[in-house]
Amino acid sequence: MHEFAHGAKPRAGFEKVVLVTRKTRLAELIERFNTLAQAKFYIEHAGGNFQEYQLEDEAYRQSADVVRRAMELGLKVQEIDRGLVPTYSFLPEDLVVTLGQDGLVANTAKYVGKQPIVAVNPDAERFDGILLPFLPGQTGRVLEKVISGKYQFRSVTLAEARLSDGQRLLAFNDLFLGAQTHVSARYQIRWAKAEESQSSSGVLVSTGAGSTGWVSSVFNMASGVAAWAGGHTVKPMRLDWEDRRLLFVVREPFISRHSKAGIVAGIVEADFLQFNSGSSVVVTAVAETAQLVVG
Repeated sequence: MHEFAHGAKPRAGFEKVVLVTRKTRLAELIERFNTLAQAKFYIEHAGGNFQEYQLEDEAYRQSADVVRRAMELGLKVQEIDRGLVPTYSFLPEDLVVTLGQDGLVANTAKYVGKQPIVAVNPDAERFDGILLPFLPGQTGRVLEKVISGKYQFRSVTLAEARLSDGQRLLAFNDLFLGAQTHVSARYQIRWAKAEESQSSSGVLVSTGAGSTGWVSSVFNMASGVAAWAGGHTVKPMRLDWEDRRLLFVVREPFISRHSKAGIVAGIVEADFLQFNSGSSVVVTAVAETAQLVVG
């Protein structure tokens, strides 16, 4: 992590631009194997295309250089790796820029509070970037608009899981309720006026921003199986980013004498699960929202 300032006088409102970056696949491999040569040997020995790793890394480095130059606006600049985000103290005077895939935006948004996030796509050829409205070359113009207060943003609903022991977890995209290994878990689920015992690989809860991601793949699978079996296809349900509702699906529910599969999907504003360990979790949308700059 490093910090530096430029000579011009800081603008009003914001005092610092915080750039959140992430290591490329190649950078992670070099960190793991110590040298570029060893990383290359590992990839090629596994049948991979090492050149693709190099091209991806070079594209990210070039984008990072463009973004860093665009941030020379007379404000202090601090750059942090995504691994430091959970322990970094974001301040009300910070303007946050992320340079990475959608997951970097989602991970950062949980910790920045109401600070505006300028999400930049470092490699539009490789990443669709649903949450990445800007290219590196647009960064300077967008930052100027945010600093002047003449920008547009969308308030993205966050989901919260609060355990009975007081622990709290926020999610920008999804919450997964189940065993870390995704093995079958037994629990009680209550939704609307229905309640039942279930056994499944877990419950996936998504926000509007997440409804185009992981949970949509579950709908795609269900639709494909239904079509193969001669039934009706199922369209993935999508919610707006600002929607205060949450969407849930039960993954791989198992029917037995002790478990049912009557509650497998639905819309919730708050719900309750009790796990067989005696703990419970309440899932709901929270008052705070992420502020994603869109123009």
